[in-house]
Formats: sequence, structure tokens, C-alpha cells
Amino acid sequence: MNLKELSRHLNLSQTTVSRALNGYPEVSEATRKRVQEAAHALNYRPNARAKGLATGRAHAIGHVIPVSNQHEMVNPVFGDFIAGAGSTYAQRGYEIVISLVDDSQEEEAYRNLRTRGSVDGIIMHGPRMDDPRIPLLTELGLPFVVHGRASDINMPYSWLDMNNARAIRRATDFLLDLNHRRIALINGLEHMDFAHRRREGYLAALTDRGVTPDPELMRGEEMTEIYGYRSARDMLATDDPPTAFVVSSMMTAIGVRRAIHEIGRVMGRDVSVITHDDDLSYLKNGENIPIFTATRSSVRQAGVLAAEMLLRLIDDPGQEPQHRLLEAELIIGTSTGPAPTR
Repeated sequence: MNLKELSRHLNLSQTTVSRALNGYPEVSEATRKRVQEAAHALNYRPNARAKGLATGRAHAIGHVIPVSNQHEMVNPVFGDFIAGAGSTYAQRGYEIVISLVDDSQEEEAYRNLRTRGSVDGIIMHGPRMDDPRIPLLTELGLPFVVHGRASDINMPYSWLDMNNARAIRRATDFLLDLNHRRIALINGLEHMDFAHRRREGYLAALTDRGVTPDPELMRGEEMTEIYGYRSARDMLATDDPPTAFVVSSMMTAIGVRRAIHEIGRVMGRDVSVITHDDDLSYLKNGENIPIFTATRSSVRQAGVLAAEMLLRLIDDPGQEPQHRLLEAELIIGTSTGPAPTR
């Protein structure tokens, strides 16, 4: 059904029906309700282009994703975030515009979205410590929300982030309470803000308990399974191996588990592992009993909340920047146990 057919069904002009569906105040509440109920009953969906012409909005949200050898954003974590954000956009009649670009073309991609009027707002992913995209987006004047934070940026901007420092500090404290002292950190790329904060949480936990951090037990790379496997394999082959690992992602933790099993040891008895980000739709942490002890945060829910935040900014662009800090939940699985006696 199109707008003309819906208007004929209601015996109203196309202008009145369009204005009722788009929230114009000059339409009476009774007419608006009648039009909305008919549109729902007849499964009417407005043409996005026509709706944009009527409202002056694109009814689309942009996600510019840099694809490089150093930091690959297209992964299961990103997929869960987009699923959450996308469900929120759909409820409000917005579409997603995803642009995959080379790192060197990212600024141009943002400028093109603004110049063409392709989107009403942006969600920015993977902030670095001093991220030039934040002042750029501020200059462009598009509403935007950062998924994460940039520690070295002092200007005001809207963000939603996980309390990464507290989550990893809590994970490290948990292992210290089990009498582990040789605790390794297998982190993400540490020029990324989230990974920097995770290292800070890990170091703070060790220092407060009188444990001297060992640089040989700290790694930071792209969070893949093979990276987790190689890091754990190398550390476990040393004369003074770690008895426990704090790992920054579920995918990397699977590689750590492979390295432990390869040398004939049992995860949770001989070597403990605690991971972050275990709540992924297509990579479940066991069924009834979690395989990994984890600091859990729902990436899908983060997508929902970031999308809601951005849509509020679009509806009221004059409001102050918004902030939301999420906390992780500690989930006890079978991958951790007391430090073994040597």
C-alpha cells in the first residue's frame, strides 16, 4: 500500500495523512490516531525518500567503519552492537548507512555524509586516546555519539562506554583473591582507549596488593584467537609461567584455552582464565554453566542505549552532551580456581 491508497482508504488528503504520520502539530490528535491505526492495520510503510522530503531529515544513521590491518572493526562484537542499534532505529523509522573505508579515507567519508545530507546522525566506533574524529564531527555539526571515550580529548561530546578499568580491576582482584600472583594480561591494541583503560585497571589491582607488574606478562594486539593462542603459548613456555590470564575478549580467550590444553594442562585447575565480553549472540559462553569466568557486558544492549541517546540528540539538537557509563557483571565459570601449589 502506498500513500495515495492509504489516503483514499481514509477519505483524507495525502497532505493530511503525511502530516499525521510525521508528527506535524497542526493535525488534530483524533486524526493522527486514526491515521496511525489505519497505517498499522494495513501494514503501510512510508517511502523513506518521500518522508525525508516532507520532514527535512534523511531518517538514516551513519556508521563509518575503518578497515585496516591494524584494527579491524568488523567482528562479532561489532555485529552485536549493530543488531542492538538497528532494532532501535527500526522502531523509530530510521535506516542504517554503513560505510567501510580505508583509514586514510575516513575523514572524507564523514564529510561526504554531511555534504550529501545522507544521515541525521553518526555513531563513532573504536575511539583512540587522542581521536581527531571527535573535533571533526563537532566541526561538521552532525549529532553524534561515541561508543567509548577518548581520554585525551577535553572538548564536550556525547559518549556511551563500559567502565573498562573497573571491569578488569575486578577481574584481576578476583584472581588475586585466589592467591594467583603470576597474572598475565592479554589486552587489545593499547592506543585504543578501551585497552588503555583495561591495562590501567590491571596495573592498579596488582599495585594495590603489593604485586610488582611484570612487563613480560603483558601483551597488546588485535584481539583474535590466534593472538591469544600464541601469547599464552609463549608465556607458558617460560621458566616462570603465569598461573592465570586476564583476557580482553572472548575470542582471544578461546586461543588461550587452546594453548593451555596443547601442553596437557587443565584450564581452571592448572591455569586460570578470566575474560571480558563473553555475552555474544553467536559465540556463547557455554550453556547452563559458563565455560569462562567473565566480566560480562551486553554489547547488543550497548547498541540499543547508544542509538536511543543519538535519537534524543537528533530530536533535540540544542541539549547538552550526554554520557552513560556501564558496569560489567562478574560471571563465575569453570575457567578459574585457586593458584596451584608449586
